Amino acid sequence: MSKKSKKIKKEKDDPNFRSICKNRKARHLYDLLDELECGIALKGSEVKSIRNGKISIDEAYAQLENGELWLVGCDIAEYPQATVMNHEPRRKRKLLLKKREITKFAEAGAQKGLTLVPLRIYFTRGIVKVKIAIGKGRKIHDHRENLKKKSDTRDMRQAMLKKRQ
Repeated sequence: MSKKSKKIKKEKDDPNFRSICKNRKARHLYDLLDELECGIALKGSEVKSIRNGKISIDEAYAQLENGELWLVGCDIAEYPQATVMNHEPRRKRKLLLKKREITKFAEAGAQKGLTLVPLRIYFTRGIVKVKIAIGKGRKIHDHRENLKKKSDTRDMRQAMLKKRQ
């Protein structure tokens, strides 16, 4: 069993894990090199809105600023019951990482000209977590090559299955 399948199985079995949203475009638009789980600093009305699933990370990215990592472009809808104490929907939110994780992960991405992309937002034990990844942008011809490889491997698998039968 591969490492990835073990992780997915663990997340499905864990009653304390609840996925909120995924960035499906990220795996298509970027070659993902490394992933990291981090916390996020939120206001109370933002957490309530996230629990209702009113969040979008399709256009979001992470940015290194003054030695801190910030999530930019994430849209969390206003919580209707929070009248005066509501939040700004598209404000920058601080990502919570240790100093050595920031130096290893974020600065490596900034130096090489790579992008820090949020992959998913989820609850684990009642705490909101963000999974971010270092990604290298793909060109149009890279997309085509990737699709060709996928179709070729699919065709080979189907041929092997037919041969066994």
